Amino acid sequence: MRVWAVANQKGGVGKTTTTLALGSLLAASGRSVLLVDLDPHASLTRSLGVPAEPVPRGVVELFDSPPASVGSLCRPVRDGLDFIAAQPALATLEKRSATRPGMGLALMRALDSLRHDLDHVLLDCPPTLGLLMVNALAAADRVVVPTQTEPLALHGLDGMRRTVQMIERSRRRPLPVSIIPTLHDRRTRVATDSLERMREQHGEAVFDGVIPVDTRLRDPDHLRQASPEGSRGLGAYARALDWLLGTDHAMELAA
Repeated sequence: MRVWAVANQKGGVGKTTTTLALGSLLAASGRSVLLVDLDPHASLTRSLGVPAEPVPRGVVELFDSPPASVGSLCRPVRDGLDFIAAQPALATLEKRSATRPGMGLALMRALDSLRHDLDHVLLDCPPTLGLLMVNALAAADRVVVPTQTEPLALHGLDGMRRTVQMIERSRRRPLPVSIIPTLHDRRTRVATDSLERMREQHGEAVFDGVIPVDTRLRDPDHLRQASPEGSRGLGAYARALDWLLGTDHAMELAA
């Protein structure tokens, strides 16, 4: 089982779109995939048709004492693809639970129970560094960082990489970072210059393509269908997925 945390400490860069697109494409290729919405804003949960009321069962229950089983919280999306919903209580989880021993590893322990049942878990992270982000990074084998090709997003990327380095020191094992340029408008000089700077500063950690601005990527049904033919956005995500899987394979061979 591979666990990818989809994270960036800047909002509005396409984290939820990236999570749903990659998860749907993985499931369409025959893999067993779980998406976990860790963001109190619950964008992924809403995209998948779960209303705010009544409050659904969901990820906050993995932090209960004792925790709920992961399997009891899963909801189907399509063949091979399930998800766990976010809940409003995530917004106050840190205040209520951060001082409890072992809370930084709660998600990792919960997911470990499914290690032999799933191929991939994708964690849609909140944009702030706190208990939920720490749990995601502690559980992850890789951090996928969607980053808009604009100057402010580059500053957010630097902050995200510092956070990953902090987690690496804590857990004493590498946490590879894979950067996916998103919302790229090649017609603008700002986007072109920002992409160039991203590649100069972060080298091989950056996907060699881009995710273009594509209004169809705003449609969750389009993402769930996972049909990249005739879709610029999903086609780009399919190439990004091939790149991620290739780097995973290379790491496994090197281990």
